[in-house]
Amino acid sequence: MDASLSTLIMILCYVVGTGLILMEAFIPGFGIAGIAGIILEIVAIALTNASFGLVWSLVATFIVMLFIGVAVFLSYRSAMKGRLSKSALVLKDTEDSVSAAPDAQAWLNREGTAVTALRPAGFIEIGGTRLNASTAGEFLPKGTPVRVTGAEGDHLVISKL
Repeated sequence: MDASLSTLIMILCYVVGTGLILMEAFIPGFGIAGIAGIILEIVAIALTNASFGLVWSLVATFIVMLFIGVAVFLSYRSAMKGRLSKSALVLKDTEDSVSAAPDAQAWLNREGTAVTALRPAGFIEIGGTRLNASTAGEFLPKGTPVRVTGAEGDHLVISKL
């Protein structure tokens, strides 16, 4: 095999393998992308070893692992504090801003708005207070006007107006 073709295949294996491993970091479970990424990285390391020797294959492996580690760290930090944390894709711990409706009688027959889609559970807002709520099983989209009809445990039971 020509040296430049071998080098091109090696670089493609590193780049695509790293991309697949990073993609797997954000997909639940361990699937095809992760396995394919690992296989491509092993092929790239073997090609590096055959073309440039053991030392360069170890250096390349270290660089790829460092790149993956930095990318995962930056993504995690962004999910916790940065731009990604403001995305609807990231689930947030909303315990601080959500009332558990300790006195259901105070909320009975009050009207509010769904601030999340209720499938059937989600959050509503009444007078600036965000509350746990659920429907009787129906789906309500975000922004739907609702009325509190009762309480079960730590959440209010609501119905569409």
